[in-house]
Amino acid sequence: MKIGILTQPLHDNYGGLLQAYALKEILKNLSHDVVIINRVRTPSNPWRIIASKIKHTLKGSNLPKAQPLPALHKSIISQHTSAFREKYIPEQSHLITSNKEMKKLNNDDFDAFIVGSDQCWRPRYSPQIENFFLDFAESVPNIKRISYAASFGTSNWEFTVKQTNTCKKLLGNFDAISVREKSGVKLVEQHLGRSDAIHVLDPTMLLAKEHYQQIIEQENPKTSKGNLKVYVLDKTTEKNAFINDIEQRLGMKQFEVMPKKRLQSNTVTDDTAVDFQYPSPAQWLKGFSDANFVITDSFHGTVFSILFNIPFVSIANVHRGSARFESILGMFGLSNRLVTDINDINIDDLLNTEINWEDVNAILKSERVKAIHFLTSNLN
Repeated sequence: MKIGILTQPLHDNYGGLLQAYALKEILKNLSHDVVIINRVRTPSNPWRIIASKIKHTLKGSNLPKAQPLPALHKSIISQHTSAFREKYIPEQSHLITSNKEMKKLNNDDFDAFIVGSDQCWRPRYSPQIENFFLDFAESVPNIKRISYAASFGTSNWEFTVKQTNTCKKLLGNFDAISVREKSGVKLVEQHLGRSDAIHVLDPTMLLAKEHYQQIIEQENPKTSKGNLKVYVLDKTTEKNAFINDIEQRLGMKQFEVMPKKRLQSNTVTDDTAVDFQYPSPAQWLKGFSDANFVITDSFHGTVFSILFNIPFVSIANVHRGSARFESILGMFGLSNRLVTDINDINIDDLLNTEINWEDVNAILKSERVKAIHFLTSNLN
């Protein structure tokens, strides 16, 4: 069966890259031909950018966030992540930037489309949210329409009324629906009119730890310079103090596998672009293999801590969507690893509470069986 996967655009996000890789690998192992639909946002019109700047200036507000990087800077920053995509995810379509191009996919004889995973059902994250409900193939007969671990990212409903009505109609054509968060089951029922959605694992968890270890061995990245992995996407003074406190209490040495500088708070120049370069995904994975403890505010940082059986603390990331953390940790009986307020937590109690990895791995095994059954039974 020829299957097209629609997921978030594959850029420099480690979790985004690895979840796409994992779902592709699982489907290929099930003897399907797979193409990841390379849907990205329409390039910004320069006149629209200028008009937007003028509008924001007249309103007295801050200017829009940083504009797209020059090609040279982008190529330097994404050198290692691009190399990973080319080597491990070559099954990608050509670049698609418009609805017109999406409709041309119907000429490629797909037998099925799978939407997922990552926050592909979050309107502010996905380019043209209706595409991720398969609007371009609405009138195409005899194809399977499935979502696998599609995520809204949050327990709040963020669709407009128009988006809700359109996507509700489109979802009515789906043959099977699964979502990544438990809260997503409720959102689908309440807002999109389907009561048959089920809760499944993130695609990265369908592959065993040994699979990722093989990538590490093939790429042979450097050994991490520490044993306390810190993967914090949104740094604050309070989080830094929290991390330093845990480092001292555990007697470990913290390390990061991240660019030296963050794009959000620094200006990129020809001379400094290399400072913004993302380490390879293999290096990022190696960080979990080398760690004795992990501190993260990332969903996939949490996922890979569980996969590698590394004790961890997850800091709730409300802005990016805390429902994701609550769901994954609740599934594995690890809700006590989630910190919602770093100023109101007994760190000693948290650090002294051991994780029963035998129970966690048993749940993981059971959920994998459930997920694979969902895919195989709905792709027949």
